[in-house]
Amino acid sequence: MEFVHKSVLFDESVKALNLDNSKIILDGTAGGGGHSREIAKTAGLLISVDRDPDAIAVLNERLGDLNNVKIVHDNFSNIKKILNDLDIDGIDGMLLDLGVSSFQLDTADRGFSFHKDAPLDMRMSKTGISAADVVNTYSESDLADVIYKFGEEKFSRSIAANIVKTRAEKPITTTFELVDIIKSSMPQRAMRDGHPARRTFQAIRIEVNRELDVLRSTLDDAFDCLNSGGRIAIITFHSLEDRIVKEKFNDWGKGCTCPKEFPVCVCGNKPKGKVFKAISPSKKELEDNPRARSSRLRVFEKY
Repeated sequence: MEFVHKSVLFDESVKALNLDNSKIILDGTAGGGGHSREIAKTAGLLISVDRDPDAIAVLNERLGDLNNVKIVHDNFSNIKKILNDLDIDGIDGMLLDLGVSSFQLDTADRGFSFHKDAPLDMRMSKTGISAADVVNTYSESDLADVIYKFGEEKFSRSIAANIVKTRAEKPITTTFELVDIIKSSMPQRAMRDGHPARRTFQAIRIEVNRELDVLRSTLDDAFDCLNSGGRIAIITFHSLEDRIVKEKFNDWGKGCTCPKEFPVCVCGNKPKGKVFKAISPSKKELEDNPRARSSRLRVFEKY
């Protein structure tokens, strides 16, 4: 199985973990093992986690013979259970490379890409509800809400209405069927700003995989598992997930919350750690990998 993924902000994210051979690192989105392979060169112990069974098969092929790597088929949101099962009390770093991988996009039958005709799937774990389930069973109002909330698509109501109208004739089962519906729901001028299906596909994918809920629930658990001096490095790819990470990191890094007019602090709140400045891809990386265009790397160090 050829699992290819162009890791975005690769050098920057590995460097951000401040590695040495005494540290335990968890790569929560190990994918094809690009980040994991590099981290394993320096870390004392690496825990490579992925929910995608295809990724796990490749990780076992590529990293299975390394003594300092443990490969776990699970969702990174279960970090506390993962560490408990491994009898590990805490970690010194965690990396999350969010969103869909290049492998998942480029493998047509996974149904993530609007450029390839395939069954509507989009399940990162290959389990649970699929994109076809969302498109064919959600009410018109729920569809419109998902597309607007998770895709920030201003034509969400028109798209939802046309999905419901089309599925009344027959179920919508392929990516290109959905793309055609989306195109027919938008004015011609809207086609100029990137692919017309991009926002709707993002929205449905987020809904299918509960990506934002999983991220929110993971952050506080990851903080609890982090040893003093440990770092969390997260690569985001759109404003919705980036906002969640930014706000949580800033909340951890915030000290006194008393009103400015108070002469002395009475809340007693102290910063829980240090927030580093967000990093964007270099011009060269953007030229080499257009998928990096909206990515950001955010890093937090626990005190």
